Amino acid sequence: MDIEKAEKIFNKFQNVNILVVGDAMIDCYIEGKVTRISPEAPVPIVNAQMRSHRLGGAANVALNLKALGANPILCSVIGSDNKAKIFYELLEDADMDSVGIVPMFGRRTTVKYRIIGNGQQVVRVDDEKVEMLKEREQRQFLTTIEQLIEHHPIDAIIFEDYDKGLFSKKLIEEIIQFAHRKNIFIAVDPKHRNFRNYSNVNLFKPNLKELAHGLSIEDTVELSLEDIHQIAKNFANEKMIDKVMITMSSKGIAFYDRTADTFYHHPAFPRHVSDVSGAGDTVIAVATLFLLKDNSIQDTCLAANIAGGLVCEYLGVVPVNISHLKSEFAANKEEE
Repeated sequence: MDIEKAEKIFNKFQNVNILVVGDAMIDCYIEGKVTRISPEAPVPIVNAQMRSHRLGGAANVALNLKALGANPILCSVIGSDNKAKIFYELLEDADMDSVGIVPMFGRRTTVKYRIIGNGQQVVRVDDEKVEMLKEREQRQFLTTIEQLIEHHPIDAIIFEDYDKGLFSKKLIEEIIQFAHRKNIFIAVDPKHRNFRNYSNVNLFKPNLKELAHGLSIEDTVELSLEDIHQIAKNFANEKMIDKVMITMSSKGIAFYDRTADTFYHHPAFPRHVSDVSGAGDTVIAVATLFLLKDNSIQDTCLAANIAGGLVCEYLGVVPVNISHLKSEFAANKEEE
């Protein structure tokens, strides 16, 4: 496929409005040199030389949507603390609105600190307080979502669940019901706690580890594609999910479409992997836009595979490079 045809596919994402609802956080990178081992414990001493902050979690999904040309609206809960100021500054730097951000007193803004020594991650420190929103706080958050949907022409909602206490079963159900009344496409990037609480959605995208954890599958090593097909089909039928997309790292992507009762597998592309952080955020953003614009499952998996691989070539969480994605998509897509 030539690049002009690929451009036409990606140009359809312009002015698409996506509400990203989920756990937003800050990714902090402390980079430096390691020249010796600590005398206090057998651990490296990192002489910090650079510190940087990036948007993470649901905010990284929003960044990827923006990179793809869409209009993301991030809706999340953060703390009323000094880290919240950094979060708002990062949103402003990314030219993204904070209208959907709900600060709550007593809640801590999640920060993931990654210590990098000589180009390799030494340790990660999660500074967070993971607890469920209280009933009053859930109602406040739901009201914010409903008002955003009422005042903006929302084309899709992405649930970006990182198990930080934002979502309860009741809140998930109420958001989905409200979205159905507005005929809004619903995509889900799940984690363990609420894995079975999502039903009647258009796209459900776990990775293989999350699928196994969520469905209590003890061993994924021996799973064949036929096994994964049957697992995805059973789960989709049980939860009335239109499409299940399972990312499998070096094994590619498996995709079950309940509406057509078809299964498709797209192998992964060879990559020089530096860091897998944020790849799932990129995949859900790409897949949502492709399916929303009625692209085929094959094209959706191709684009998602490429995009997820591209961001893994960089150290740290980064949004996809749209130019690289377009060129690789054009080079690998077969003419129809």
